[in-house]
Amino acid sequence: MSYDSVRDFYDRLAPDYHLLFPDWDTSMARQADVLDALVRARLGPGPHHVLDCACGIGTQSIGLALRGHRVTGADLSPVATARAVAEAATRGAPLPGVAADMRRLPFCDSSYDVVVCADNALPHLQTAEEVTAALREMRRVLRPAGLLLLTVRDYDPVRAQRPVSTPPQVAETPVGRTVTFQLWHWHDDGAHYDLEHFQLVPAGSGWEVRVRRTTYWALTRGELSACVEAAGFAGADWLFPGDSGFYQPVVTAAR
Repeated sequence: MSYDSVRDFYDRLAPDYHLLFPDWDTSMARQADVLDALVRARLGPGPHHVLDCACGIGTQSIGLALRGHRVTGADLSPVATARAVAEAATRGAPLPGVAADMRRLPFCDSSYDVVVCADNALPHLQTAEEVTAALREMRRVLRPAGLLLLTVRDYDPVRAQRPVSTPPQVAETPVGRTVTFQLWHWHDDGAHYDLEHFQLVPAGSGWEVRVRRTTYWALTRGELSACVEAAGFAGADWLFPGDSGFYQPVVTAAR
């Protein structure tokens, strides 16, 4: 699947992304609590200059900006980026944003204290070469001793089990009860899968079904750690949800 297709996936999902959460603002605050604590523990109280290079509609960016950090949002999807900037403004959080490919970031060397790449965005890249190229760009824009923060699925058990779907997620949202689930279609290599993302949104007495499609590489912990080291970082540290309080594993590395 082309990277244009990944952009189209998020362009189409951006207007409805908040419907993944019963209360998006509460989720933003909870995630920012964890990420902010990690940043301050590693780099001091700050505030710090943060780049969220897969900002989507602002789930991590806005929360970090509300905690006083100077955050820039970037995302492959111009629709998602524009929504992030607008949502931040309504909450009184300054968030400059730009549509950009994480493999070619339009920022100067050593510009940021922290680079965030959350919500399993990195595995949209299909090869170790592409992932390493993106991580090298993240390292390039980090200042010396700067901090990389990634959040990803734990694909080690997923690769072993090769599930074909996710359980339905039902959320009471501002538009009513919304149902979200995914179908996974595994490639022959057992490492990549095509995803169909379904949202059932109340519409009158029935439902409107919204479907978006994209592709992921189910890269293992070892594969991702190897890419982090190949990009020049000083190793990868893994924090799992039971320890961090974040909903996905968090991978940290220092420039």
